[in-house]
Amino acid sequence: MKTIGVYSIKGGVGKTSSTVNLAYLAAAAGKRTLVWDLDPQGAASFYFRVKPKVKGGGRGLLRGRRRPDDAIKGTDFELLDLLPADFSYRNMDILLEAAKKRPTGQLKRLLKPLSTEYDLVLFDCPPSISLMSENIFRAADALLVPLIPSTLSARTLHQLLEFLRSEDGFGALKVLPFFSMVDTDRAMHSETIDRLSTEHPEILSARIPLAQDVERMGLHRMPLPAYAPANPASGAYRALWDEVANALRA
Repeated sequence: MKTIGVYSIKGGVGKTSSTVNLAYLAAAAGKRTLVWDLDPQGAASFYFRVKPKVKGGGRGLLRGRRRPDDAIKGTDFELLDLLPADFSYRNMDILLEAAKKRPTGQLKRLLKPLSTEYDLVLFDCPPSISLMSENIFRAADALLVPLIPSTLSARTLHQLLEFLRSEDGFGALKVLPFFSMVDTDRAMHSETIDRLSTEHPEILSARIPLAQDVERMGLHRMPLPAYAPANPASGAYRALWDEVANALRA
């Protein structure tokens, strides 16, 4: 089982749409796929038409009163399941801090029983650097990091890389940045893409466009490639999935 955290310190960069679309494409490729919606806002749960509620909440999961596999819901798509969000996740740092052993390893512990059930798990992560984030970093094989081509978004990538370098245990974690919400008509976007691609050769080549069709996912409440497979943005997500799949095999 491979695990990917779709993560950014900054909000509003396309994490959830990327998680939902990549999960759909992975399942369509035959991967038994689970999305764990860790954001208390529950946007991924909304896209998959699943109520953002886990009986017992985050406390129940961490204390063993509720097994993760008991909370998993099926989606409308074959091989694609969801572990929904819950509003109690807003308090996860407090709950993790109270863990008697290894507060940064609790998420990995919860995933272990699912290792034979799924080929791929994607975390839709809340924006922050926190104890929850460290749990995600320790549970994931790779971090997929959306970057808007802007100065502030680039700064958050540098902050993330500096944090990972400063902490023990993250040496094997792959960081896979990619450009999201790209407007090719904006000169600053093109300039920023050129500069950051030179500074960070690890940035993936797929570029997700700033497109109304991606925003309409909230109206359709399903992945973009499911209802608009010929859309250029769907093609961009397919290219992104191909790169991610290759990186996981490497």
